[in-house]
Amino acid sequence: MTALLASARSRLWTPRHVVVTRSAGERPHTAEILRRVEAAGIDDVEFLRGDRIAGLRGADERATYARAKATLAVVVSPPSKRKLQPIPPSADWRVDLAEGCPAHCQYCYLAGSLAGPPVTRVYADLDEILAGLDAYVGTGQVTSGTDARGHEGTTFEASCYTDPLGIEHLTGSLAATIGHVGTHEFAGPVQLRATTKFGAVEPLLDLPHGGRTRIRASVNSASAARFEGGTDPVATRLAGLGRLARAGYPVGLTIAPIMPSGDWRAEYGALLDAAAAELAPVPGLDLTVECITHRFTPNSKQVLETWYPRTKLEMDPDARSRKFGKFGAVKYVYPAAEMRELRTWFESALSDRLPAARTLYWT
Repeated sequence: MTALLASARSRLWTPRHVVVTRSAGERPHTAEILRRVEAAGIDDVEFLRGDRIAGLRGADERATYARAKATLAVVVSPPSKRKLQPIPPSADWRVDLAEGCPAHCQYCYLAGSLAGPPVTRVYADLDEILAGLDAYVGTGQVTSGTDARGHEGTTFEASCYTDPLGIEHLTGSLAATIGHVGTHEFAGPVQLRATTKFGAVEPLLDLPHGGRTRIRASVNSASAARFEGGTDPVATRLAGLGRLARAGYPVGLTIAPIMPSGDWRAEYGALLDAAAAELAPVPGLDLTVECITHRFTPNSKQVLETWYPRTKLEMDPDARSRKFGKFGAVKYVYPAAEMRELRTWFESALSDRLPAARTLYWT
């Protein structure tokens, strides 16, 4: 419970280096990013002559990781990013405002799925990205047109490859996207979705969101949260979520990655109690829950053990079951009996502690 009572002050990432590619330098959103970078007191800004980012490699993988994690790159998104992909079970479509994250989570979902050093790239062509959303409205198979979640409309997930709130003070991209989705005349109902491990929500509170953006706090037990370096304390995330809910936003809890370690029932019970204390008093609360158990791939295990060589995170393939994706990719998940025990407990605990919440999925 101590971790849940931590200070509510949010951490703001300050990169040591900022690089701007030639193409990004020509985009109007870059001027806003540079204004924010200057306000943050960052003076190591390099304007590249081309669009290739170099100089991130260090003497070894740890040095490369450290330099990349201290760098913000302002780039133009590749054409493949503007061709949206479905992202079940979260949303109809993945819309990327950036790629990479300033946090240091030892189970990082991006490990092994992104090429090259883990630099945070923010997309300068925001106007084009937002203009492209119209073509996808009314399509998709996760929420749009479904019985269970059709009321959400066409959903766009903005936090698959980044934590958009964790870099918002440097980019302004999330606020611009919320304002666009909240005021633009789409051909049908839409919802923007974003999840975060940070709590600096003040720039979002007065935006014309129109109830069309659901922001979720990514939260965890005390034992699991110790693997989430560089993030805000869980208490800070919950406090930020409460402020968003009181500002009329639909909100959510992303409980992830669920790990049955230590006295996990007591710790997750304390987490849900803290969430209920923050959110239950909100009038007209619109709250969802997403439950994601810990999993890893052979490639992500290799990358993570290079990034965090002294990690205590359990990644033992022999203690897991293998799960195969549609293209034959292997993931290691908890055995079936353990998954049933976890799911049964969470279903009961959520019903008791957060009865107004709708659980969207368990995975």
